[in-house]
Amino acid sequence: MNMRIAAMTALLMLLLTAGVQAQREVIDKVVATVGGELVLLSEVEEQRALMASQQENLPADARCSIMDQIMAGKLLLNQAKLDSIEVSDDEVEAQLDARIERILGFMNNDVNQFEEYYGQTINEVKAQFREDLRNQILADRMRGNIMASVSVTPNEVRTFFNSIPADSLPYFNSEVEVGEIVVKPKVNKEEREKAIKLLENIRTRIVDGGEDFAELAGKFSDDGSARAGGDLGWAKRGRYVPEFEAAAFKLKKDEISPVVESEFGFHIIQMQERRGNSIRVRHILIKPEITDADMELAKTRLDTVRQLILSDSLTFSQAVKRYSNEDVQSYTNDGRMVNPITGNTFFEIGDLDPDIYFAIDTLDINGVTAPFVFRDQTGGRYFRIVQLQSRTQPHKADLSQDYSKIQQAAIEAKKSDFIGDWIKEKVDATYINLDPMFQGCPVLQKWTADKDVRP
Repeated sequence: MNMRIAAMTALLMLLLTAGVQAQREVIDKVVATVGGELVLLSEVEEQRALMASQQENLPADARCSIMDQIMAGKLLLNQAKLDSIEVSDDEVEAQLDARIERILGFMNNDVNQFEEYYGQTINEVKAQFREDLRNQILADRMRGNIMASVSVTPNEVRTFFNSIPADSLPYFNSEVEVGEIVVKPKVNKEEREKAIKLLENIRTRIVDGGEDFAELAGKFSDDGSARAGGDLGWAKRGRYVPEFEAAAFKLKKDEISPVVESEFGFHIIQMQERRGNSIRVRHILIKPEITDADMELAKTRLDTVRQLILSDSLTFSQAVKRYSNEDVQSYTNDGRMVNPITGNTFFEIGDLDPDIYFAIDTLDINGVTAPFVFRDQTGGRYFRIVQLQSRTQPHKADLSQDYSKIQQAAIEAKKSDFIGDWIKEKVDATYINLDPMFQGCPVLQKWTADKDVRP
């Protein structure tokens, strides 16, 4: 898949599977009404087109299945509005920003390429999808509320497992559990002072020299906001790290802060607007350079921690609490890493970062790797050591060995039944109108029984 196709797919997936308006070939019409929500034919066709791009030989009833899913989402949305479930503007904007950032990642953060390809500015794309995203969040929140009480007992897990035919039991690949201790190299005094001096000079150019904050942010700032002149958008208290937030909320309109230090580096902040408890600021971030000497010092320190663990002078858990970076997810889990794909602590080999896989490949259980470098999502360099805490052999699903996985499968099955019952109950109490073109779909019969179907 080339970059352009990947970017288009990302936009479709991340922004509600909606296509570019100019590329629609369907003459739009309403094909269903669910309470106060409408289903457009274009919604069905766009999702079918996306499905066709991801798999060959679509089933003949693909449109029927898609319509069923869309109507379920509309029913959830309709009920969310009836129940007065709220989604804040800040939450919508944060999710829009995250999606746009991921799409830009397909384009090497080239804003001009993004705007040329989609024929819209970033703000126009956000405006186009803002309401759809709000509705998606509302529907997801409604679904979460419905499912909140769903759980399974150990007896239900056993019953679910025993209901699976022996020849249909899944086969699990080898899996591992791993723990990590992460150390962030410390900036040396010289680089720290160099960053502060640069930022103070930039501040002087703005305050005394009258230069434009946004232009200098675009030129010097070391984060993604540089593309927008350092503009961070609207935010309420709690959005920023404490040091940054404390300085930002003290500012008056157009005032520029002194140099502020946070975990990300050094900032100067300019207040643009304030509305009650919300502020809109721009900033310039300078990240001090981590030198090779700083890296070597961190590596040596972490290797010393490793030796203490291997000599039984310190348990791995104790070392996590004493030495690991508190900002990484694993810190609060005794160093044990969580698989972002599954949400549990088990990793198939294909789920592991290649560097981790090759580091633990020859380890015995409880063995600890030598320190190795990695980068976080912002590009920062860290060192980690990794402990191999467990390893399973490939095997057919077994209740004693795979209880947590089978439990999760049982919960998902129960949730499916639960939401099905909820839909049936709400359909009976909700106005449903379905276009005759979908009347022949068996999967949609639950929506049309004793309901209005347009002639």
